[in-house]
Amino acid sequence: MERTISIGGQDFETIRVNDYFYIDKTDFIRQWWETGDSVTLITRPRRFGKTLNMSMMEQFFSLDYAGRSDIFCGLSIWKREKYRERQGL
Repeated sequence: MERTISIGGQDFETIRVNDYFYIDKTDFIRQWWETGDSVTLITRPRRFGKTLNMSMMEQFFSLDYAGRSDIFCGLSIWKREKYRERQGL
């Protein structure tokens, strides 16, 4: 089944729910969290996914999405967390 590419899509939930083509960048959450930096400056060229990444992080950490594991199911951050749960970490 072919996937649609969402041109200009900036909402992570919409992209995942509608099964649009998405390159998994959720490992960024783990990398960012583990650095422990007080401030993070994200510089990228225009149209490089900054807003989409911020939407992804908001939905990962927000209590409003606490019961919405479906939008992260099957992605890198999901697989890593499930692995850690199995290992008791």
